[in-house]
Amino acid sequence: MHEGRILGRVLKAVLFDVDFTLFRPGPELGPEGYERTGARHGLALDRESYDEARLAALADLQRHPELEHDEELWIRFTEDIIRGMGGDGAGARTCAVEVVRQWERHENFFLYEDALPTLDVLRRHGLRIGLVSNGQRDLDGFALHHRLSVDVCVGSWRHGRVKPHRSIFEAALAALDVTPFESAMIGDSYADDIEGARALGMRAILLDRDGLHEGEPDRIDTLLALPAVLGLVSSSHEAAG
Repeated sequence: MHEGRILGRVLKAVLFDVDFTLFRPGPELGPEGYERTGARHGLALDRESYDEARLAALADLQRHPELEHDEELWIRFTEDIIRGMGGDGAGARTCAVEVVRQWERHENFFLYEDALPTLDVLRRHGLRIGLVSNGQRDLDGFALHHRLSVDVCVGSWRHGRVKPHRSIFEAALAALDVTPFESAMIGDSYADDIEGARALGMRAILLDRDGLHEGEPDRIDTLLALPAVLGLVSSSHEAAG
């Protein structure tokens, strides 16, 4: 086992975002799930409108000014999606609360196929691994449920601040006993994961599964490319097994 090198740094730990980086939401958190949940609240939601409604809700999402974790923000965000799908009835709020509760259920998420092989490579090279996530969940319980071999979990629900606030990254680094210069952050959100980590002096690598940021430096489109980017292997073949 050996530590990797990135741009002259000695790498000791890697932090990962969770949603859309290591895990994908299951059907209960997608268009069909919204449609079914809406029906239980007397709402006829149009599943074909989901993508457009979600993008519009993201554009209107206002974070807490101090980047504090605020469940009400996510309920309003979800309610905006529901209304964008045609759910203008009185049940929109209660429907949104039920959908948010579904995001707290560990079984509603599934690992991407490239996640475990990549984590295995990092472990074989002796790197410490942490999860850093925003959202409504018990992150320690989530990692345990999915049998992930990680050293620390810092979720905004317990920590109290959301990415890109520096304290959530600092908490993870302190628990791993590493400095920003000895660590890297991997995530799918440029604003939350990449800018937040770089502000501390960490190496940050954008996971761009959908090819939306092709000109971005330090960008990969699969986790299988990560070991080579971190200087652990000469190509991604080792991650593929």
